[in-house]
Amino acid sequence: MKFITEIRGIGSMDVFVARQPIFDRQLKVYGYELLFRSGLENFYTATDGDQATSTVIANSFLLIGIDSLVGKKRAFINFTRNLLLNETATILPKETAFIEILENVTPDPETIAACQRLKQLGYSLAMDDFVFKQEMTPLIELADLIKVDFLTTSVAERRDLVRRFCSKPLKFLAEKVESRAEFEEALDMGYAYFQGFFLSKPVIIAGKDVPGYKVNYLRVLHELGQSSPDFDRVESLIKQDISLTYKLLKFINSAAFGFRTRIQSVRQAVVLLGLKEAIKWLSLIAIRGLASDHPDELVVSSVFRARFAELLGPAVGLESRCSELFLMGLFSMIDVFLGRPMADILDELPITEEVKGALLGKAGVYGNVLQLVQAYEKGDWEQVLFRTDALRIRDAQLPELFQDALEQTKVFTAISAAHA
Repeated sequence: MKFITEIRGIGSMDVFVARQPIFDRQLKVYGYELLFRSGLENFYTATDGDQATSTVIANSFLLIGIDSLVGKKRAFINFTRNLLLNETATILPKETAFIEILENVTPDPETIAACQRLKQLGYSLAMDDFVFKQEMTPLIELADLIKVDFLTTSVAERRDLVRRFCSKPLKFLAEKVESRAEFEEALDMGYAYFQGFFLSKPVIIAGKDVPGYKVNYLRVLHELGQSSPDFDRVESLIKQDISLTYKLLKFINSAAFGFRTRIQSVRQAVVLLGLKEAIKWLSLIAIRGLASDHPDELVVSSVFRARFAELLGPAVGLESRCSELFLMGLFSMIDVFLGRPMADILDELPITEEVKGALLGKAGVYGNVLQLVQAYEKGDWEQVLFRTDALRIRDAQLPELFQDALEQTKVFTAISAAHA
C-alpha cells in the first residue's frame, strides 16, 4: 500500500512523497520505502536523482515528520553516488534510515570508501534493483540487503541470487511482487522481505465459511448498519463474546478518550460519544476483530481509507453523509479479511445502495470517492486527476486531507493496538 502527501514551499514547487510498505515473512510491516513524486500533472517527467532524494529527506524528516510516515519502522531511501560521496546520509538517524544504493551507482573506489564509512557509523545498506555483475562484489560485501525486482527477473535468476550468496550474512527483498503466487514463490526461495501490491489482491475461495469467532463481528456490523441501530441488540451481541467485551471496554476507557467516568456498557459509550461517533468506533473495533489473522497493514489501510473518504465528504457535496463514506472506506477490504466475494458479504450488511455500488466497482459519486482514495494511496496520479475532475474538486485540497487522515489513522491504530 502507498501513501502520498504534498508539501509546499521548497523551491516554490509542489513536492510529493510516496510511501510503500515492506513486509517480513510473517507479513508484519518491517519498514517503508519513501519515494519522490514531482506532482500530479508531471508524474511522467524524469527528475534529477540528487534533488529527488534530498527533497524526500527534507520533507519526510523535517516537514511531515518521520514518525508520521514510518512510526518505529525502518525508512528505506534511495541514494545516488553524489549523495553517498557527500555523506548526506549521516544527517539521518542510523536506527531509522536504510540506505538504498541505486542500481546505476558505479562501484568505484570513492563510492566504496563512502559506503565503508557509513557501515562503520552503523548504517544499514541495501542494493536496489540488483542484477549480479562481478564488479559489484565490493558493494555486495558491504550490503545488508539485496532487492530483486520480480517484474524484470526470471524465476531462475531470483533463485540463483539467493543460492549464490547463501554463505554471506545477506538478506533478500522481493520487490514488485504482484500476486500471492509470487509471494509464496519468494518465501520458498528464502527471501526475507517483500514489497508490492499482492496484498491488495484477495484470494477468493467460493463458498468459504466464515470462522465462528468472526460471525459475531459480522452480526455487530450488520446491526450498526441499520438506519436505526438497536443498541440493546448491539450490547447483547457484544456480551456474547467475552473477548470482544473485554476489548471494547478497555478500548473505550483508554486515556485517549479522556472520559472522566468509567464506561461500563455500550449504552453508556453511545451517550458519551454520540450516535455517529459510537457507530464509527464500534465498527472499527469489529473490523479489527475480523482482521485478527491478517497483516496489521491491512487494518491500517482500511482505517486510512475510511478517514480519507470521510474527510472528502464536504468537498464532494456529501457533508451530511460523511458517516456513509467512512463505512465505505472501512469495508473496502472486508473481502480480504473474510476470503469471500464482496457481493456475498454486502448481501449480509444493510448499508446504503450507494455504498454497496461503490464497493462493487460501480460508477457514481461514491464510487469516484473510493477510487480517488485508492488511487491516491497507490500513487496512481493519472487516476487521481481523472477522479478529481469527475468529482469537480481541486487536487490542491488533497494533501491537507491526506495529512489529517494519516494523523487520525495513527491515533486509532495506536489505541487499538495497545488495547487489542
